[in-house]
Amino acid sequence: MHLPLTPPVKPMLAKAVYSVPRDDGLGYEPKWDGFRCIVFRDGDELELGSRNDRPLTRYFPELVEHLRAALPERCVVDGEIVVVTGDGLDFDALQQRLHPAASRVARLAAETPASFVAFDLLALDDRDLTGAPFRARRAELEALFAEPAHPHVHLTPFTEDPDVAEDWFTRFEGAGFDGVMAKPLDAPYQQDKRVMWKVKHERTADCVVAGFRWHKDGQGVGSLLLGLYDDEGNLHHVGVASSFTAARRRELVDELAPLREGALEGHPWRSWADAQAQAQAAGKMPGGVSRWNAQKDLSWEPLRIELVAEVRYEHVLAGRFRHGGRLVRFRPDRTPESCTYAQLEEVPPAELSAIFGSGGEATGRPPS
Repeated sequence: MHLPLTPPVKPMLAKAVYSVPRDDGLGYEPKWDGFRCIVFRDGDELELGSRNDRPLTRYFPELVEHLRAALPERCVVDGEIVVVTGDGLDFDALQQRLHPAASRVARLAAETPASFVAFDLLALDDRDLTGAPFRARRAELEALFAEPAHPHVHLTPFTEDPDVAEDWFTRFEGAGFDGVMAKPLDAPYQQDKRVMWKVKHERTADCVVAGFRWHKDGQGVGSLLLGLYDDEGNLHHVGVASSFTAARRRELVDELAPLREGALEGHPWRSWADAQAQAQAAGKMPGGVSRWNAQKDLSWEPLRIELVAEVRYEHVLAGRFRHGGRLVRFRPDRTPESCTYAQLEEVPPAELSAIFGSGGEATGRPPS
């Protein structure tokens, strides 16, 4: 490729906040729940780069063709790969696309086709635009989408009105959106720097602590495995609590030690501790193989079903916490049996047509 920017390019990052910033000089966009992707196109050559430098091109062959049809001959565009359904964004279906078998990739490309949502323009023809202010980059990006939209390549909506952003934050969570992005209008594109803000939802739930994973350094607890009971009394794995300090990781080893004795006997996830079951779990069981890193050790240590933790989470997708939770405190006053799905706040689904046009095309303008 002969572009002003060539792979890998580190995407610009954001700091998490929990209310919409209202400072002067900010623009706002919905925060999409998908795979961050920077598209590099030089004629017929096209590459989909991920935020961790893992190429995504082979997993989304249908998207390669859509982007060739929709984008200029030579450009670099930052955006998000998503799977859109009638009920909203489907991150589970998106994850299924990361499969090593070419035949399965081809089948899923037809069954659950992906879309690309553009939100920044980093290069066009021979021009490197990363030094230009976001306001100018956005204007050039909008010009590229002046023609009727392609059914699988969209321009993200944008507004400078914080009240509209606040409305998006509340209204579109049920469609699977992560929240809202706030971007300084006069800022250049700064690779791997947290110069934007992501406004995220935050809630708490009381969960059963059913096991843990060791930290990668082997010296402490890396994450707690969390469970919730359904109406039939089945304990489901709903996610993890992690991001502990080094000192807290070591403390947790001692705190959890009494619960390890005899933990596997009668454990509701006992069959998942079997190595073969873990290898076939594909991420749905506590020991399932990571789709992003097949070498990552996801083996786990069971705990007796006695401990309850209050956990901070953002939102639930397909019965699980979409992102890792954070431990608030242990709750000795709660019984494990009281930790059910009923406590989770359900957000009614929003129709994507409120953000996309009647034909499924993103207008790039704030929805009314």
